[in-house]
Amino acid sequence: MESTSGINESNELSLAEFPYIIRWREDRCTRCGKCTAVCPTRAIEPTVFLQRRAFSKGEGPNPEVTREVMQGVQQINDLERYCTGCATCSFVCPNVAIEPEYNPHHKFLFFKNKGGVPYKRGGRRNDPGVSTVDQLKFSRISMLTDPALDAARHEFYVRTLLGRVMPAEDLPLKTVDDKLMLSGPSTFIPPVREIFPIRIGSMSIGALSPNMWEGLAMGITYLNEVEGIPVAMATGEGGMPPRLLKSRFLKYFILQIASGYFGWDEIIHALPHMQEDPLAIEIKYGQGAKPGDGGLLMAYKVLNLIAEIRGVPKYVDLASPPTHQTKYSIEEAVAKMIQSMSMAWGFRVPVYPKISGTKTATAVLNNLVRNPYAAALCIDGEDGGTGAAYNVSLDKMGHPIVSNIRDCYLDLVAQGKQNELPLIAAGGMGKTGNLAANAAAMIMLGASAVDTGKYIMQAAAGCLGDEYNRCNICNTGRCPRGITTQDPKLYRRLDPDKVAERIVDIFVSANVELKKIFAPMGRSTQLPIGMSDGLSVSNKETAERLKITYAV
Repeated sequence: MESTSGINESNELSLAEFPYIIRWREDRCTRCGKCTAVCPTRAIEPTVFLQRRAFSKGEGPNPEVTREVMQGVQQINDLERYCTGCATCSFVCPNVAIEPEYNPHHKFLFFKNKGGVPYKRGGRRNDPGVSTVDQLKFSRISMLTDPALDAARHEFYVRTLLGRVMPAEDLPLKTVDDKLMLSGPSTFIPPVREIFPIRIGSMSIGALSPNMWEGLAMGITYLNEVEGIPVAMATGEGGMPPRLLKSRFLKYFILQIASGYFGWDEIIHALPHMQEDPLAIEIKYGQGAKPGDGGLLMAYKVLNLIAEIRGVPKYVDLASPPTHQTKYSIEEAVAKMIQSMSMAWGFRVPVYPKISGTKTATAVLNNLVRNPYAAALCIDGEDGGTGAAYNVSLDKMGHPIVSNIRDCYLDLVAQGKQNELPLIAAGGMGKTGNLAANAAAMIMLGASAVDTGKYIMQAAAGCLGDEYNRCNICNTGRCPRGITTQDPKLYRRLDPDKVAERIVDIFVSANVELKKIFAPMGRSTQLPIGMSDGLSVSNKETAERLKITYAV
């Protein structure tokens, strides 16, 4: 039946239902077309419209009406082309004539699932609230009784250990003619690496653009070889560029193997040609942003370089299942994965699992404690970022990292093993920009090191995503900054040299901030791992849960 009511009955949405509304200033716009050319989602387009003008001239009050054909910019009310708020249009506009404005009253989440397919996005949780780790304060300040240190002049040794640290009495060593010799039924000494307590967490080449990955690699190398700060970087799933695998720089990287096994043919074939061992091997079982959900690198990000490194055809979706047939349980993983990876490098390289934050983390930990080849446990909490996940996984699944790490550390204390198996905390470190403070708080709760990823993307490359679901189209290959795309037209916007410079700035600054935090506690030669009496929080329930000081 034909409608005669004049009301749109095609179920189209008004712009009031969208998360971002484009504010366009007609009086400032020169109609250059730059904004519509760079919009990654094609949420705006040039348009022609008829404008009515009424004005009076002369002494009489009667107005004259004219109609003019005008050119302008129009926002599209199509869910497939919604504005993500990235503000790339504002960056290129020469006259500040256009910008997106967040719409707090939007109903986008009611309409996002089209065709029966749940909404997928990159980025973090839709939760702009303050996380628990940001509520923690450092309240043990030495004044008269403890040896407070001068952070600017005193020498500090801000380092941690990656690898199982055996008690002296359990080491298979004996002294012969004033020399240490291997002895006993077992001569295995676990490999241990000394690293900076803040690491760059797993972000794969595939998830990141070539320019972003190259910038990170250059920055890590400079930090290690020039600044003397041994920062480690985990590669994420999917292998590494072959020339980097065979270079002397491999010793700064942690190779990750995950359920998809992408890129591992290339790594195994490179073994005889490696100049250096990798820093460690990380076996990924879960990711904090999408626990139990697996991963997906969409086909439009699998271009020439990624297809070559991962040994797959171009333009195919690459799914990483949440588990693998060789990884039914942590017990089987210890027997198969950890031992086989240790054997591949002659038991010279630390091997450890990475799991999602979960109530069962202590069960995993207790299994690892009993195995001499397990080098550490990395736990990725619910605030971790991701390149692609279902919205429901990002917002409604996972476990906070703070309580997970605390439970695991206290479990180790109960067994007298707190100095043996390192715990690595990930997920939301630096979420509000306080990277060093977050790292110090997690260390004092029991972590030996922390991983950070999204903070690196924001601070080093200017990632536009946030907890208001701004931008967050990492999974689509249309990143307007050139960070998470394989499209040369987009990633050429990102200068790898500038990324490397910013990486160096970030970690040199974090090194100074950690010293500023640890100095009043009198800690200079070792990290205050588990020194929870130095922490306080103004929330009583949080204090009781973490067993720290309640202070208001």
